[in-house]
Amino acid sequence: MTIADIKKTAETKMAKTIESFKVELQKIRTGRAHPGILDQVHVDYYGAMVPISQVANVTLLDARTISVQPWEKGMGAKIEKAIRESDLGLNPSAQGDLLRVPMPPLTEERRRDLTKVVRHAGEEARIASRNVRRDANDHLKKLLKDKEISEDDERRALEQLQRLTDGTIAEIDKLVATKESEILAV
Repeated sequence: MTIADIKKTAETKMAKTIESFKVELQKIRTGRAHPGILDQVHVDYYGAMVPISQVANVTLLDARTISVQPWEKGMGAKIEKAIRESDLGLNPSAQGDLLRVPMPPLTEERRRDLTKVVRHAGEEARIASRNVRRDANDHLKKLLKDKEISEDDERRALEQLQRLTDGTIAEIDKLVATKESEILAV
């Protein structure tokens, strides 16, 4: 494995860490409704647990209401039950075939709890990026030990990895700050 391979692998893994963190942040709800909130809710579809988006059309009616339009007649009750039993605290109401899912307003205490969840998820993402850096540093030290690279090459590569890690952590911090401001906005 060369220095370029190690750097490329580290860049890829850190980019995946950021993408994974973005997906995690989408699951944390703010005061506004968005269809992605229901992505983690699964419904029983002929014996298989599938996401709601695979059995229904999920759209926004307004800033605080999500509509769920099942593709099959009998799925409405199952989808309603799955949303009710999820840990999202949502209470859907059926209107014919259409399910309306109003988003309850967040209390101040719940907002603070959500910011703690966001900070914790941010710290997990930072730890993941530091672990990527540590693994890459170990590979570089092994190359130096095996005399495949010089000390100067190793030092330059370590500095580049540190800059990459700093950039990744700065991006994570920015995402955390943005999500916190969304949650705290009334």
